[in-house]
Order: sequence, then structure tokens, then C-alpha cells
Amino acid sequence: MSEPSEVIEAPHVSSADLDVGHVDALRKAIQNSDGEAIRNLLADEHPAELADRFEQLPSDDRNALVVLAPDVISPLLLAELEDEVVEDILPLLELEQISKAMKELDSDDAIQIFEELPKERHAAVLADLSEQDRKEIEDGFAFDEETAGRLMQREFVAAPEFWTVHQTIQHMRTQNEMGDDNLPDKFFDVYVIDAHFHPLGYLPLSTLMRSGPDLVLKDIMDNNLTVIKPELDQEDVAYLFEKFDLISAPVVDVDGRLSGMITVDDIVEIIQDEHTEDMLALAGVSEAGLVDTVGSTVMARAPWLFVNLLTAIAASFVISLFQEEIEKLVALAVLMPIVASMGGNTGTQALTVAIRALATRDLTPANTKRAIRREALAAIVNGLIFATILGIITLAWFDNFKLSFVIAAALVFNLFCAGLAGILVPLGLKKVGADPAVASTVFVTTVTDVVGFLVFLGLAGAFLL
Repeated sequence: MSEPSEVIEAPHVSSADLDVGHVDALRKAIQNSDGEAIRNLLADEHPAELADRFEQLPSDDRNALVVLAPDVISPLLLAELEDEVVEDILPLLELEQISKAMKELDSDDAIQIFEELPKERHAAVLADLSEQDRKEIEDGFAFDEETAGRLMQREFVAAPEFWTVHQTIQHMRTQNEMGDDNLPDKFFDVYVIDAHFHPLGYLPLSTLMRSGPDLVLKDIMDNNLTVIKPELDQEDVAYLFEKFDLISAPVVDVDGRLSGMITVDDIVEIIQDEHTEDMLALAGVSEAGLVDTVGSTVMARAPWLFVNLLTAIAASFVISLFQEEIEKLVALAVLMPIVASMGGNTGTQALTVAIRALATRDLTPANTKRAIRREALAAIVNGLIFATILGIITLAWFDNFKLSFVIAAALVFNLFCAGLAGILVPLGLKKVGADPAVASTVFVTTVTDVVGFLVFLGLAGAFLL
């Protein structure tokens, strides 16, 4: 009997470990000015993987790579790279290479690249494009940034309502054989239109392929069509995709005619960007980009640190009003950070929940009062629980019943104010048109610090001294 073959497990190597070794080899090839080695290292890489490796390089190495092996910068790679990296390397590329990329890519990706192009090269690049490609770029820039009109791609598949399944499939095959630029590289739905090019419904490719060749589109199409207007903000577009589980959606012009489509791959990126933006805004910072320097990072963060400094001075001013009380009873200085800290945490909890609910449209005028009442009651209950615990600890620590009562009362009141501030501040900012994620933290922190110190030291002055 033959012995069973031995199974040898490959050692576990994370993708991060592979990236480190690959990037080191890439940097060595760049330092040696070895363009051929660079091409070999990046050969047969998926554009997304190639973009990751490219973005891990320092800015100087990226620029050197572009000079040594410009052919590595393919249209698909440009579409995968972060915007700031594209902006960094586009000035190093030849005009023909940029034009070639914009011709090959779908219109939404081409517009995104054109956005990062230095303005002095706009005219030259546009002149090198076909009339149709040039019009698509110009039409895209007619809309504001971060709107559906700027985001959508102008290539889509539409068919008249009276066509059969066979006619539709044959039309797409013919267009592909003719090399028609209006046929998108990837699409998920066929839009059914009337004689005026108004969308009536859609047909998923899965339904199209399963249906008999003689069936008419209007008899098998899905009438539940979510239509997007070009001026709609991209965050609202992402909300519609999430709410209705969309894979793609048609965009119509002012007359209701089909003019483009938005696909889920773009929406995934938007959702990630918007969530990252809100998270960073809560901390009062901006994202440290791949091409940011120490100076630009400092300039982005310093304004919010200055605002925090002003709020800290305001809290310190409140403390200064009670210098005599603190000098007479040192225990006040020991305990007052607890009141402010507990209030700050309570406010942050309520604030985070409120901003998330606003972002997901869960917090609406219909349930605002209920949400405010919930946060206020939750803050009071938590205040009573932790006031009891803190009061007992204070009594055991300082053997002063009045002091334990004062700090317990101050804690309940501060947590109540913090809970209200955590939900009322973002609601108020949204009502006046400001971004709740950007400014809420500063206001809530100020409320919890000032109220906490004022109430605790004020009660201490009234009952203890």
C-alpha cells in the first residue's frame, strides 16, 4: 500500500507583508533608474493592486517611476488611483497619453481625470479628443461637483418598449462589433424608453438573458424605476441606492429624457468617502492625503485646535470665578474634572448617535421629539446611576456628606445638559444649513465643560462654604 502523500501548508503571508517586499523591490528599481525592472515588477497586476502599490510609494519615487516607465500608467490605473495622486502625476504625462486614457475610459472616469488636470492643459487635451468625447467632458463640467450630473456616465443601453428580447441583444452585439463608444464597458440594466426617450422601466440583464427571444420588452420590464435628476447631491444619490438596493439608476435631463446612468461601483466609493469625511469632521481634522506634507497637515488641523483652545479658555474662565472656593476646599479641584469628563462622554455618545441618524435619514421631523425625549431621559437615568456611585465614593473618600450631595447633583444636571446638547446641537446646525459633523463637537464640549464646572462650583459655593 502506498503511503499517503504529505500535505505541505504554505506559510501564511499577509497581503501587507507581500506589499512591503514588493514596494521595497520597486523602490530599489526606481533608485537604480531601471525602467525594465519596474515594468517586470508591475506586469500582470490588476489595476487596483497596481494602484495600491503605486500609492504606497513616496511622492518623489512615484514621479521618478512615471518618468522611467510612463507606459505603466495605463488608463485603468489612472481610474483606480486616488484623486490627489492623479493630480500629482498628470503634469508628468505626455498629452497623447492623457488623451488616450480619456478616450478609452467611460465618461465618468474621464471627467474625474480631467478634473485633476492642470488648467493650462485643458484646451490642448480637449482639442485632441473627438467631438463626442469633448462634448461629454463639457457637459459633465456644466454641473456642480459632487452632483449626479458630474458623477454619471454618458454611456448606457436603452431600447424602445416595442423591441423584442432578440432585437435588443442583437443590437448590443452589433454596436459592440462596430466599436460604438456609446456602449458602456460594464452595465447591469437595459433601460426601456418611449418615442421621446423618456425612461419607462428597466430590464436587468439576468431577466433579459432568461427571457424568450420573442418577448416584447414592455411586457417583461420592471416599472419600479428610480429616476435621478442631475442636480441631486451625490450623498442623496447614495442614499437612494442604499434605500432601494439599486445596482444602477438612470439620470434624466430637465425634460425627463434619459441622459446617463450611475452604477453601484461609483456609489460604494461615495459612501466610503462620505462616512470618512463625517468621521474626520467629528474629530476636527481632514484626511492626511497621500501627497500631503507636514505643513499642509498642520494648516488643516491648526484652525480647529485654535477653536478648541478658545473653548478651553472659556471653561478655565468659569473656574477662575471660583478661585476662593477652590482655595478653601481643595477637594473641589480634585473632583471637578470628573463632572466635566462624564458630561463630555455623555454628550459625545448622544452626538455620535444623532449625526449617524441624520446621515442615514433615520432622524426626521416626524420622530425628532421622540429622539430628544429619549436622549434626555437616558441622560437623567444615567446621571442618577452614576451620581449615586460617585456620591458614595466621595463620601468614603472625603467623609463629607454635603460634598457628596453637591457632586451628585452637579453630575445629574450636567449629564442631562450633555444629552440634550448632543442631539439639539446637530439638529440646530442642520436646520441653519451647516454640516452637523463639522462643528457639533466644539459646541457640545463647550456646553459640558462650562455647565459642569459652573454647576459644581456654584453648588459648592452655596452649600459648602
